Amino acid sequence: MSAPRRPPAVLVSVQTPDRSDEQHAADLAELTRLVDTLGYDVVDTVSQRREGLSKALVLGEGKLKELAALTGGRGHVASAVPIKKDKARQRRGEGVDDEPEAIEEEEDEYVDPSAPRRPKFVIVDHEITPNQARNLESATGATVLDRTGVIVEIFHRHARSKEARLQVELARLAYVAPRLREAGGPSEHQAGRGSGESALELDRRRIRDRMAEIRHELAAIQRDQGTRRGGRHNTPTVALVGYTNAGKSSLMRGLTGSEVLVADQLFATLDTTVRALHPESHPRILVSDTVGFIQKLPHDLVASFRSTLDEARSAALLLYVLDASDPTFRHEYEVTRSVLREIEADQAPSLVLLNKIDRVDEALREALRAEFPDAIQLSAKDPADVARLRQTIIEHVAKEMTEAELFVPYKSHGLIASLHEHALVLRETHEEEGTRIVVRAPEELLERLRGQLAAEG
Repeated sequence: MSAPRRPPAVLVSVQTPDRSDEQHAADLAELTRLVDTLGYDVVDTVSQRREGLSKALVLGEGKLKELAALTGGRGHVASAVPIKKDKARQRRGEGVDDEPEAIEEEEDEYVDPSAPRRPKFVIVDHEITPNQARNLESATGATVLDRTGVIVEIFHRHARSKEARLQVELARLAYVAPRLREAGGPSEHQAGRGSGESALELDRRRIRDRMAEIRHELAAIQRDQGTRRGGRHNTPTVALVGYTNAGKSSLMRGLTGSEVLVADQLFATLDTTVRALHPESHPRILVSDTVGFIQKLPHDLVASFRSTLDEARSAALLLYVLDASDPTFRHEYEVTRSVLREIEADQAPSLVLLNKIDRVDEALREALRAEFPDAIQLSAKDPADVARLRQTIIEHVAKEMTEAELFVPYKSHGLIASLHEHALVLRETHEEEGTRIVVRAPEELLERLRGQLAAEG
């Protein structure tokens, strides 16, 4: 039995003077992947150069008619005033709406698999207003989604943990609230609580109440996370950050041996995963895989996932994972840095990883070495490359530590185990009254241990 055909969609984009041809093409390619991830087939694109988006319909009149010809729409916004149809005109075929015929054609297109398909969805590569969306739907006869709506819907489908589901629901409600429409007439009001409210006002109030509940639940989850994060503050963490689908999850699996999801699609995983470097190092090092970034990531989603990205904010080392085989990776690198800068998570030392280098020829590799002399070229699929990266991480963490000598009396010998877990033990000598130990450890850990030894002495 063949798989059902996916709904067809047409992309709409306006190239403004501030966007180069290369950036415009990259945006459309990225939107195509987003729409594919959502489960639609992109069958056409309507693009226009303009100073800005039309306030009413995004596109100019000519391009709007071109779009409507693809979708089977009117090409103009229908009048809000109902048209009276007398029986004589109906008998002559005048003033008859074309919509029934269009609907009949849409039903017929699935009878013959070889028949051309009219796009059922119009996907706009910009964040548009509710009014622009309604006007476009009226003119095209198709369902209209903007870029933000597509990303929010993908996040909604891929959220797994309770925190991710709540974060996405919060962003989704913030997106939906201004796009609610009055189902009945303006005179329809609710009885009982909130008497005098229209159905639309009641729905908006319910959304506000639900958003307040979600924020309360997220605050409780984030307090618990802060406690767990605080419990491992002596354990250095390395954060993998970068564009979605750059290979972060594959590197996470290679560095930690964990069975994290690896899929060739955008936003396959939304939850931050934290695992220990494997084989385990001394001191123990944690690796976190954060949610991927994307161009024009909606601000509501950035805000919602701020707590998830706290792992990057507290990391001892940021590893920027870039897809070296993607011609737009430089732009994606800037997008990642910009988002991290926005949440003040870009202060830690960092390394650039040019991943998927196995897909790049030798000439381009040499050019990348000249352009990014300090970057590490690797393939997450090559165990030798991953092993070299692991050693680089261990050496970096050790370099950031302070060498110190401590004398631990036997009565405080429980601290020795903590040193072996969180520090690099260089020498250990057992004396008559205790153990003299030379370590390299984070300065914060050394200060805490000195305080404990002083208090117990």
